[in-house]
Amino acid sequence: MQKIVLMGECMLELRQAKDGLMLRSFAGDTFNTAVYMKRISAEQDVAFMTGLGQDTISQQLISVCRSENLNNQHISTKSERHPGIYLVETDEQGERSFLYWRDKSAAKEVMQFVDEQAIAELCQADLFFFSGISIAILETEHRAAFWAMLERLKSAGVKIGFDPNYRPRLWNGPEDAIAEFTKAYAACDIMMPGVEDFKLLYDIETLDDILAFCQPFNIDEVVLKNGPESVYCQVKGELTHVVVTPVTYVVDTTSAGDSFNGVYLSARLAGKDVTSSVELASAAAGIVIQHPGAIAPVESFAGIRNSFADY
Repeated sequence: MQKIVLMGECMLELRQAKDGLMLRSFAGDTFNTAVYMKRISAEQDVAFMTGLGQDTISQQLISVCRSENLNNQHISTKSERHPGIYLVETDEQGERSFLYWRDKSAAKEVMQFVDEQAIAELCQADLFFFSGISIAILETEHRAAFWAMLERLKSAGVKIGFDPNYRPRLWNGPEDAIAEFTKAYAACDIMMPGVEDFKLLYDIETLDDILAFCQPFNIDEVVLKNGPESVYCQVKGELTHVVVTPVTYVVDTTSAGDSFNGVYLSARLAGKDVTSSVELASAAAGIVIQHPGAIAPVESFAGIRNSFADY
């Protein structure tokens, strides 16, 4: 069984319902990706790696991971902190805005509790996936330990996946993000950026400019997402363009990219070709944005699971 580890932060999500009641759930970019990976392929061992505390919210999050059949062996509960919290609001077009309370999130301390045994276990994975948010939320003094761990994983033959997912408010400035992202580009085998990431951070947005930017890093697989329009994949120098059919009914665009990442990675690890993987991932994202919140109902994925098996 293939093993995939996704590292990052999962927060308590608060969302106001139409009746004025405040709904709560859990979400975070790599957590969302892990959930959708596992939902689409039960044959893969999908683990979420984060830091939690001993509080009731942390315990509830662990229960949610179990209910989604995620492997919890890389979740540390040694922190004295608790999970972060965010409030999400959506406009009439389904676009969202957020308010965060995460400065003292337990996930920021995750590297403090990664010991030699944990690294040895991580070295048995087939894929280790993280995002720009995964790096940004780490305590600054813990980032060196993260990069040292990543180097050991790569030396052990673990494939490294990275989604820049650039969020300016999480960084001290663009220079800070660029310095850390450069290390990620050099380490990763699969990169899954959005055009918006390059536009915000480097002021480039054309396909040629983005591919030229990536070229010196010799990344095996670059999956460039351009919102609802199309996806370009460059695999070992061969470029594939897949046109995406936009969804007309949009409720909430939260987690569109995360769900795409999860299904695409699962499909590729299952041996499916690039075009099939993009089509499956785009269909999954199309389902997710028709539901409120980051995690769509399990039953909404029945058709995608069947398609995944048929491709």
